Amino acid sequence: MAAVVLPAHGIGGATDLPIPFTAAVIGASWALTISFAVLALAWKEPRLQAGGPAAQPPPRRPWLAVLGLLLTVWVLTALFAGPSDASNGGLGGTYVWVWVGLVPLALMFGHVWRDLSPWRTIQALVGRALGRPEGFVAWPARLGYWPAALGLLAFVWLELASPDPGSVEAVRWWVGVYGAAMIVGGVVVGPTWFDRADPFDVYSAVVARLSPFVLDGRWKLHNPMRSLTQVPVAPGLVAVLGVLLGSTAFDSFSASPFWQRRDVGDLEQTAVLVGFCLVAGGLFAAAAAATGGVSTAERRALPGQLAHTLVPIVVGYIVAHYATYLVEKGQETLILLLDPFGRGWQPFGELSASYVLSRDPELLASLKVTAVVVGHILAVLAAHDRALVVLPRSHRLSGQLAMLFVMIAFTFTGLWLLFSV
Repeated sequence: MAAVVLPAHGIGGATDLPIPFTAAVIGASWALTISFAVLALAWKEPRLQAGGPAAQPPPRRPWLAVLGLLLTVWVLTALFAGPSDASNGGLGGTYVWVWVGLVPLALMFGHVWRDLSPWRTIQALVGRALGRPEGFVAWPARLGYWPAALGLLAFVWLELASPDPGSVEAVRWWVGVYGAAMIVGGVVVGPTWFDRADPFDVYSAVVARLSPFVLDGRWKLHNPMRSLTQVPVAPGLVAVLGVLLGSTAFDSFSASPFWQRRDVGDLEQTAVLVGFCLVAGGLFAAAAAATGGVSTAERRALPGQLAHTLVPIVVGYIVAHYATYLVEKGQETLILLLDPFGRGWQPFGELSASYVLSRDPELLASLKVTAVVVGHILAVLAAHDRALVVLPRSHRLSGQLAMLFVMIAFTFTGLWLLFSV
């Protein structure tokens, strides 16, 4: 079987999208503005608040835990025992199946990562053997999601800003350190470690709140905008979403001719990536807190209380930016993983990937624009509804203006990166 060359990260930029950039931006900006105006006039009482904390998820399903272990062994075998070049299927297993595939998985099946996680399974087995299934120490509440945010930043750095993102050796080191940290942390702290420190577990749990099919681990058709309000608020939540949003924007920007023409060093690449994440999270936090009639303590709490409204934007950008990557490179990854040791195995004969999206630029362009605009409209809706709860009555509208401007800016930037780079 011929080797398939797999890029280290997603396709940045939009290639030649057949929709005028100006028309797309004007249309998207008007869509957000009109949505806000309609909400301001017709949506004067909160309708999406779930009315309480999320229910406790049901026990993990053993068959999914076994499946998660088998898949992990398969991908890790390819990564650590396979070839040391781009034909190693473990690269795609990490960059495509796990990183990008996590979003549609969570949207379709909820927080199924919790059941599949091999680290939770190992922790459960070791904890039971030691007689400490809940760990040895309590998780400090002040840490919140900060370890997960740092873990996500470490992963996007590996993918987007490290000296050689396609290096099999570098990915092996990263995965090895990550796996060891998850196992040790899980045994010491217990399951709470994964709820707050595992970057992929936290990512899945947040996106799963937008699933219309699964609620708290149970199949149930429901309004996902109501379950979205139940994203647990803790320190570092805005940082998690800022890294997800900022890194996706940086991925597009780093593929632009402007950036590619520059003689960029590793330190500059890292600094710009971190800058994108800081700007995304910082602008949102500043807009969320830009209201009158609240105390200093209440103002500090506002970004966290509104953080869930960023989730639709993050999902929209991920779909717009990585749809082609997931569909097409995901197929290539499967082909490579069928030959985990790189020995030319063809258990199902000669297979080839179908590049259906790349062959239809109009469909791809429509998908990208729709994902970005719908994500922002849902974010405006979620932000308005939560503002009716957390903002003083006299500032319910004026307190949302800064957020509206920031979301329009995010829309403009996202579309510019999709169309112009």
